Amino acid sequence: MNNTELTIVEHIEELRKRLMIVAVFFVVAVIGSFFLAQPLIHFLQFSNEAKTLQLHSFKVTDPVNIYFQVIFVLSIVMTSPVILYQLWAFITPGLFPKERKATLRYIPYIVFLFVLGVMFSYEVLFPYMIHFMTEMSTEMDIQQTIGINEYFQFLLQLTLPFGIVFELPMVVLFLTRLGIITPQMLSKFRKYAYFILLVVADIITPTDVLSLFIVSIPLCILYEISIMISRVGYRKYIRAEQQRQIEMQQQ
Repeated sequence: MNNTELTIVEHIEELRKRLMIVAVFFVVAVIGSFFLAQPLIHFLQFSNEAKTLQLHSFKVTDPVNIYFQVIFVLSIVMTSPVILYQLWAFITPGLFPKERKATLRYIPYIVFLFVLGVMFSYEVLFPYMIHFMTEMSTEMDIQQTIGINEYFQFLLQLTLPFGIVFELPMVVLFLTRLGIITPQMLSKFRKYAYFILLVVADIITPTDVLSLFIVSIPLCILYEISIMISRVGYRKYIRAEQQRQIEMQQQ
């Protein structure tokens, strides 16, 4: 642990420095995203799901809106490892060296789980929702006229929340290693957690029973995986606390 105690002003200065680093990397990511956005838009626009739809632009500004939305999302995703590292660097002065190494290892897993969640939503849930909406329109004899801006908004609103939710195991492990939560606590409040996950699933998906089921099952599995991971992390937390007590007694 860092022996020097920082004042409030020094903490604010440290935070400002971290935010400046994030801002610089974000600007660089924005510049890089200008070259990546158009190929990604073309890929999504001519995917198997989009090929079955006629996408229209209802406003002159729709192409620009889509372009900048994709640039912003790409920039955030590309900057996220830097954001996580700067957050880790800001809180590590209060941790022991072993805890610093342990928490630093979470960053690649958090990014991986985010990408995994986005891919799961895009490959599994999104095609089902497009097929479901198309079938409903056919049965109701409705001619769909889909705006390309609305199409991309629907895609982003469905995939990005899944990327965030899939980070649950790493968030639980991180909080467990800090001693904020315990596996016993997670097990005790399991039924309440399931209810919250059902609400989250209902928010990020349209009101369709099957899609709600498709989303809820992985979320509940993630919660159970989080409990198992928390048990491992809690044992390490107990050992770290015991080592902390021994070192304090030796000082």
